Amino acid sequence: MFENLSKTIQFIAEITVSEERKVVLKPLADYIQNKVNANEEIRLNFICTHNSRRSHLSQIWAQTMAFHFGIQNVYCYSGGTEATALFSKVAETLANQGFQIQQLSQEQNPVYAVKFDGNEHPIIGFSKTYFDDFNPKNNFAAIMTCSNADEGCPMVFGADARFPIKYDDPKAFDGTVVMNEKYAERSLQIASELYFVFSQIK
Repeated sequence: MFENLSKTIQFIAEITVSEERKVVLKPLADYIQNKVNANEEIRLNFICTHNSRRSHLSQIWAQTMAFHFGIQNVYCYSGGTEATALFSKVAETLANQGFQIQQLSQEQNPVYAVKFDGNEHPIIGFSKTYFDDFNPKNNFAAIMTCSNADEGCPMVFGADARFPIKYDDPKAFDGTVVMNEKYAERSLQIASELYFVFSQIK
């Protein structure tokens, strides 16, 4: 794993996850553990309204934490109820926290390659609907990272489980003096909670 990212994860490991949030996160940890016990592939699809911020942060940190804890056969995805674009500040925030980010295309909805380790396959990041052909069709966990998606998707077709694990949108701070700080804060919160989830897996 890249050195700066390893340092970020050492910092994340010290962040305390509240008991209240552990109750929210435990069902996802149980789902992953059951898949591991059954020797089945683990597909996690993180869903938010626009697939621009929270769902991407969650997808990328989940894949990274699975690697960090040596959990095999974990495949992380993200999607929205509509497609927009991966917000540039998300890529910048992740780069500052130690990921290697490469922008592969220049269109309105650019494609990014996100690497956490020099030898591991990059995570492909771009905005898409949760039911896009890029994402799994069945046998996956739908993880709802925002209230709008949770309420707007009473049914996620093909999902064999659904977990509402919601985060406040850093978009609220766009264009403010605390924008950088708030994006970093949200990324670290998501990372610390996914660190907790994967630390539970045996």
